Amino acid sequence: MTPVIRPRRLRSTPAMRRLTAETRLHPAELILPMFVREGLAAPREISSMPGVQQHTIDSLVRAAAEAAEAGIGGVMLFGVPAARDARGSAADDPDGILNAATRALAREVGDALVVQTDLCLDEFTDHGHCGVLAEAPDGGSPEVDNDATLDRYCAMALAQAEAGSALLGLSGMMDGQVAAVRSALDGAGFERTAILAYAAKYASAFYGPFREAVDSQLVGDRRGYQQDPANRREGLREAALDLDEGADIVMVKPAMSYLDVLADVAAMSPVPVWAYQVSGEVAMIEAAAANGWIDRRRVIEETVTGIRRAGADAVLSYFAVELAGWLK
Repeated sequence: MTPVIRPRRLRSTPAMRRLTAETRLHPAELILPMFVREGLAAPREISSMPGVQQHTIDSLVRAAAEAAEAGIGGVMLFGVPAARDARGSAADDPDGILNAATRALAREVGDALVVQTDLCLDEFTDHGHCGVLAEAPDGGSPEVDNDATLDRYCAMALAQAEAGSALLGLSGMMDGQVAAVRSALDGAGFERTAILAYAAKYASAFYGPFREAVDSQLVGDRRGYQQDPANRREGLREAALDLDEGADIVMVKPAMSYLDVLADVAAMSPVPVWAYQVSGEVAMIEAAAANGWIDRRRVIEETVTGIRRAGADAVLSYFAVELAGWLK
């Protein structure tokens, strides 16, 4: 029998496929993570992330201007200080590398891009954890003190908002962090500063290259506060808590291994949902492409499309500027 229903009709030509595509990419939906390191005389390549650099403030501003020209939506800034201590003192230093770089970006590209800053202590502590440590009740290894860490996050939030950050990326996975930071911001007159909650952030092995990018001093692991990769419902619970506490945007991280969680959160969230294509995902694409095993451009486009298809309203990706150029 001759088929009557032929789905292939809508795949027959490039024009037809373009017309009937269910998911589209646009440069404005892309955010570029960027690294600025104190003490550099020139940008430094990150060996595990081809094409990604640790910047000086000057080179950071130039790269952000290029990102604005490409039409992407924003940049997410991570700072790497020259000196670290147990409480991450450089994190809320107004003249520290992150806050100084934020002022420079806000001044130069703040009208063209949403300047965003990572609000976490891991880059700034000499132990590499996302908060301050306290002795464990059972006498074991020190653990991250949730509530003492919230005090540090509030201090960071005020410093970043004062420096000109339009959106604070709360990535530490401390209980109550959104409510604490929102209260601190509002109390200091920063009601317009938005909060991006890394609501479902998993203790993932895909963060490896990022550790090089920020020269992480991590001792141990973060499984005591980041989510277990085995848990799906827990991602929804975390997102719901952050929404109740006043998050303006919620995030799922990593992206590609957690598309089910992303779809769950997108289905219930009344606010925008973002996802982060993390360093390990990028490193794998670059390594496979360098060996000739995959078509690099097609894989980049396919992976970001898949993240958007699963429900992300915007995607943080190290490919953001390059992809935006292709889309144009």
